[in-house]
Formats: sequence, C-alpha cells, structure tokens
Amino acid sequence: MAKVNPNYQKLPGSYLFSEIARRTAAYSEAHSEAKLIKMGIGDVTRPLAPAVIEAMHAAVDDMARSETFHGYGPEQGYDFLRSVIAEKDFHARGVDIADDEIFISDGAKSDCGNIGDILDVDNVIAVCDPVYPVYVDSNAMAGRAGDYDAEAERWTNITYMPTTAENGFCPALPEGRADVIYLCSPNNPTGTVLTADQLKVWVDYANANGSIIMFDAAYERFIVEGGVPHSIYEVEGAKTCAIEFRSFSKTAGFTGARCGYTVVPKELERDGQSLNAMWNRRQCTKFNGASYIIQRGAAAIYTEEGERQIEETLAYYRNNARVIKEGLEAAGFTVYGAVNSPYIWCKTPEGVGSWEFFDKLLTEANIITTPGAGFGPSGEGYVRLTAFGDADATIEAMERIKKLMA
Repeated sequence: MAKVNPNYQKLPGSYLFSEIARRTAAYSEAHSEAKLIKMGIGDVTRPLAPAVIEAMHAAVDDMARSETFHGYGPEQGYDFLRSVIAEKDFHARGVDIADDEIFISDGAKSDCGNIGDILDVDNVIAVCDPVYPVYVDSNAMAGRAGDYDAEAERWTNITYMPTTAENGFCPALPEGRADVIYLCSPNNPTGTVLTADQLKVWVDYANANGSIIMFDAAYERFIVEGGVPHSIYEVEGAKTCAIEFRSFSKTAGFTGARCGYTVVPKELERDGQSLNAMWNRRQCTKFNGASYIIQRGAAAIYTEEGERQIEETLAYYRNNARVIKEGLEAAGFTVYGAVNSPYIWCKTPEGVGSWEFFDKLLTEANIITTPGAGFGPSGEGYVRLTAFGDADATIEAMERIKKLMA
C-alpha cells in the first residue's frame, strides 16, 4: 500500500487565507445585499502598467512566428531579465550580484516554500512571531517542525522569536541553536522594517554559527525612509549567509501573472557544498522556468517608462496606507506599519481577540481583514489591513470603522 507524507496530518485546520475566504463566503451568502470591502488578503487591484502590457503583447506576437518562437526556456530565467535585475536592483545600490546568482521563478511564495528542498530535515528553524504562514507550514510539511501544540498554538521544533511592539518589532537573537532563520523586511504582517544596523546583528550571528538567513524582500519597493536596506546584501557579510526572495507581485502587480526571483550567492556554502549549485540542480529537475511572455513583461518594469508607471501605482497604494493609518488612529486604534509597507498592523480593542474582531468588522462594518492570530501566537490581539484596494473603497472603509467605534 502506498504511504502518504504523515507530516500533512499534523497541519492544524486550513491555511489562514482559506479560512478567511470560507468565513467571508458564508457571510456573503447569508447577506447578499452586503457591500464587502476587501482589506484582508494582500492582493493588488490596479492593472498592470501599460509598458508591461505592451511588452507582453509583443512577446505573444513572438510566439506566433517560427523565427521568434520560444519553447522551453532556461530554468534559471532568460538572460535579458536576469541581467537587468542585477543592474537595476543590485548594482545601482552598490551591491555586486552576478546574473547567475539570480533565479527567475513563478513567485516568491513558491520559492519560499521550495527552498527547503536543499535543506536537511534536521535543521532547526527560527521564525519571527507573528510570521507569514508559508515559512512555517512548508517546514512542517517537510518534517522539520515537530508536532503542533494546539494549546500553545505553535510547533514543538520551531523557534519562535517574538516580534512585537515591546521590542520595537526587532526580534532578539535566539538563545539556542538556529540553523535557518526567516526574516522579512518590510515585514508581513506587521508592516515594520529592520534597519541596516539591526540586520547586521543577524548577519554576524548567521556567519558565526553557520546559519542561513532566508530574507524575504517582497515589499522592498514600498520603502521610503533612509537607513532601511532594500536588500540584505547591502549589509556586509550577507553574501556568505543569506538567500533573498523577491517578487514582482507587489512591485508591479504580478499577483495573477506570477513572476519573482531568488538570489543565491555563489559565496554561500554549507557542508562544503555550494547552495547556488544545489538550487540550480533543484530548479533544473523540478521547474521548467517562468513563461517567456511573463518574463518579457517583468523586464519592461525596468525601462524608463515602466519604472515611472509602476511608481505611480506604488504611490497609489502608499496613499491608501496613509489613509488607513490615519483613519484607524482617528478611530482610537494603535497601529503600526503603513510608512514603508502596504500593511497596517492594528491592535484590537482591549479584551477582544483577533478572530472575534475579524468577525465584528465583517458582520457589522462589512470589512474583510486578516486576524493576527493566524500569523502566530504573538499576532493575537491584532488584525492586519492591506492598502491594495480601491482608493474610494479605502476611504469608505475608514468611515465605516469610525462609525462602528464611535
């Protein structure tokens, strides 16, 4: 008889956003007249930039002619995209990243989940708490998380590093062994950032202990303040201890188009093995590369016109974040994030749990948020709101919340 992966049986309930969708659908079905405003899942709403659309149309035309048709592409990504990423995202910031250290994919979520393929099951995983669920769940599926303690709402073999208002949303170094450390800045879900000095502490720790930092920089384009690295490789020593994940989803609206990339420096070695070579081997075996058409669209955001157009969209979302922050504060809430991030981390009213407040906003204000408890134990007592919605709907949502809390 075939045997299944027993680790899946340990996973608690459903994936966070599936549960949000289930509750929302149930309410919507019972109240068809309700005009729901979605501020929960971090999905963009603005259309792709005209430069991106034009490039994709041209790429489709390429596929219609034998002399420009593209079949299987390189698993690592086309040179035209890898080279412009190296130039614009790294060289322009004084970071020496080579083209062949960049691996194009169908999104950061996939790579964050798949990177564990090159890691031994015996590694001790450390995550910030609250945390993006994919970091935890993918390691649980691989057998690194141990058992799920429902009462404590945590896995027995994962090190949780509280990232809270009390410590300025900068986690302390783990006291015990941590082989693989997940960091995200700007952070999902708290919307806060780590400075260069704060990241340097982690880089030094990882190099001293032979650890690997998995650095999620999916929201780096939202950074507006100085002193906040857009890449961990801006920190000295990071190339020997860190893997970085990037996404075009939030940068340029590719949530539906699917494109991102992962950087694995050739200087990063463990057990005498090159992680760059290992990841390349994994991709060549399990991945056939992102679509040529999509990669042409992604390359277009680096043109002068493309950069201008996506910056307009980013400014639209940044303004939404400002409206949400100011609206929630006017309603009496304590909030974090919003400045360098599309996420707003809102403290619930005293004594009100995350899911309880989620239900209250859904049923009494018809606003969909994300309960902080779904991101880990330290997320309890918060909800996350996103700035990716329509501007008028964002203003309306804040008016509803002010009225509800009056």
